[in-house]
Parts: sequence; C-alpha cells; structure tokens
Amino acid sequence: MKLKNRRIVITGGTSGIGYQLVKQLFSANELIVIARDQYKLNALREKFSGITTLKADLARPTETKAVAEKIVNEYQYIDLLINNAAVQYCQHFIDDTFLTQQIIDEVNVNLTSVCMLTHQLLPTLLHQEKAIILNVNSGLALAPKTSSAVYCATKAALNNFSQSLRYQLAKTNIQVQQVFLPLVDTPMTTGRGVKKLSVEQAAYQILTGLENEVLEHALGKVKLLKLLLRFTPSIAKNIMKKY
Repeated sequence: MKLKNRRIVITGGTSGIGYQLVKQLFSANELIVIARDQYKLNALREKFSGITTLKADLARPTETKAVAEKIVNEYQYIDLLINNAAVQYCQHFIDDTFLTQQIIDEVNVNLTSVCMLTHQLLPTLLHQEKAIILNVNSGLALAPKTSSAVYCATKAALNNFSQSLRYQLAKTNIQVQQVFLPLVDTPMTTGRGVKKLSVEQAAYQILTGLENEVLEHALGKVKLLKLLLRFTPSIAKNIMKKY
C-alpha cells in the first residue's frame, strides 16, 4: 500500500514512535490521532495543521468505545488503522509497592483497546478496496523478560490475536500486519538499555514494512532473537531472563 492520500487512524500519536509516525505521514495523508493527553493533542494539532485529534484514555473501555463510535459516525471509510499505543510498568509481583490497577491499565491499553477498536472500526475498513490493520508489537511477545510480566503477557496475546485475526479476515479486503520492535529510544524506555533504535528509524522502518506489505516485520535485534529462539531457545530465554 502506497502511503499517500490515505485516511489513517493512529493511537498513541503524541509521543515516541507514534509522534514520529505522525511526523512522517502527515504531509501526504489525512491523519486521525487518538491519545489521552489533551494538552499534547493540542500541541500536535498546532504543529501539524490539518490533522484530527481525538482524546481518549484507552485504559478505559468506555472511552475506547466512545472514540471508535465517533470515528464510525463521522467517517465513511479509513484505509489504515495503526494500533500503536502501549504502556509498560516494570514492577514485580512481590514488591510492596505493587499496584493492581497497573495490571488493568496494561491489559486494557495493550490488548483490550486493540480488540475493541479493530471490531468497531471494521465497517470503515471494509468500505475500501484495500485496507490494513497494523498492530505495533514488541520482541517481548516472543520471549518475555523478568521485569515486566504483565506487559510481556499482553504483547504475547497481541501476537496471537493478530495472527488469528488475519485468518478471520483472509477473505476480506483487510490485511493484518504486525511489527515487532526491539528496544526503542522512547519516554517508556528512559533509563533502560543501551544502543536503542531511534524513534525516527523505528518509524521509518515501520512505514517501509507497511508499504511493502510485510505481514510479520521484525526490526533490529528482534531478528537475532527470532534466530536464537529457533536454533537455541534456551540461550535466548536465559538472555531475556536477565532483564
């Protein structure tokens, strides 16, 4: 799919990878950006004139439902849905400071909202001759690390959901793509890791995969992780266990 003159919905578009996707797409496409921070949405709209911004906290299913209904009611079609928004909390279940609410937030943002938006926006996606759903995933979907059990679980679930959804939509006009990211230099990963992929390069590679219609797109070190999991899975798992 050529990314020109497309109507695109992006979640989590006010910072990190989402912001870079907006920056690289806005000049040639019509963008609808969903995020929870109204101040950041206002700043985004001022910088990239012509985009549409919609406020919704995807940790709250009622807000996810409402924003999806608004899109369906106001737009006859969309060409591309990019489920990019995600949250990650590095807490251990044995910590005294462990917060149960963070379990709910991670599951709702990383998985529930993806399923809900996908279902509710299907009428607008089915309207086009060709449409794409892109789920932005992580290498942690393939092998979990120690410090973010719930996040890793949601990403593994997103991987299975994406594959199953692809089977369900195989005879429709909608292609389901998935991109697996390595550690990217975003606000989420501040203070963690070295030699991170830049957000600019991550966004560029994501869009390149979109245009080339790569169904399962592994970026950077995720390619190596997939190889290790295939040939020496125990080594791969021991490496990830350290983090």
